Amino acid sequence: MKPTLVILAAGMASRYGSMKQIDGFGPHGETIIDYSIYDAIKAGFGKISFIIREEFAEPFKAIFEPKLKGRVETDYVFQSYDLKPFGIDKTIERAKPWGTAHAVLAARNQVKEPFCVINADDFYGYDSFEKMAKFLTTEVSDDTYSLIGYQVDKTLSDYGSVSRGVCKVDENGNMVEINERTEVYFTDGGKVAYKDETGEHPLPNDTRVSMNFWGFTPAVFKQSEPMFKAFVEKNESNPKAEFFIPLVADGLIKSGEASFKVIPTASKWFGVTYKEDKPIVQKNISDLVANGVYPENLWR
Repeated sequence: MKPTLVILAAGMASRYGSMKQIDGFGPHGETIIDYSIYDAIKAGFGKISFIIREEFAEPFKAIFEPKLKGRVETDYVFQSYDLKPFGIDKTIERAKPWGTAHAVLAARNQVKEPFCVINADDFYGYDSFEKMAKFLTTEVSDDTYSLIGYQVDKTLSDYGSVSRGVCKVDENGNMVEINERTEVYFTDGGKVAYKDETGEHPLPNDTRVSMNFWGFTPAVFKQSEPMFKAFVEKNESNPKAEFFIPLVADGLIKSGEASFKVIPTASKWFGVTYKEDKPIVQKNISDLVANGVYPENLWR
């Protein structure tokens, strides 16, 4: 059974200022998602599942269906505010849905095979997809998951702070814990630091971080749903609280339900958080095309 690629594309991109998920970055207007799908098909993925807001459906289908028809199976999952499908009979006013792990849970009725999860606005590189496809077809099990580990100083923006899942890894390459740091940045001296409610803290530049490139089996849906219910109950009066995938991973590790293999990659990561990141991403993709890594017209 070929693995599925689940793409998280329901975000509002408030810091970017427009729908960066469908913004053009390649020489012929290719989105970052286009390059992820191209690499995933090449690596052996058999289906693409877009997790989006329902109001995004028509723009997404108009952009991707003509390119992907006959190349790979696609489907669409809607992330919504409705909590009733999770047995939570209350309405909680929020400006945005409940975060990345909630988005993954939205796919619980449609994804039936081993799958990996990525962000729509991150460029990961073929090496990551190849390694994840191998893991999902030869190693994954209901208690053995994975994530692709990147070096933190190679993942930051020059234009502001970003969120990163900071990993602690044991001698066997398995994650011991992961902590979501919502403000990670370069200091004036070129070092890496993160800020929380207690102040600023340094991070070694070679710290492994998650860029939301995860490998699971469908068992994760049943494992994470009770966590989501508990999270909502605890945070129903906090409109900014988000149920992140690293929270699920940390919970599964601490309970002993699952381990997470941290797969190091040589892939170059880059992404768009701020509008000022766009020219850098365009230049990086242009260089990859010039070096023959990708064709100039991706889907011709």
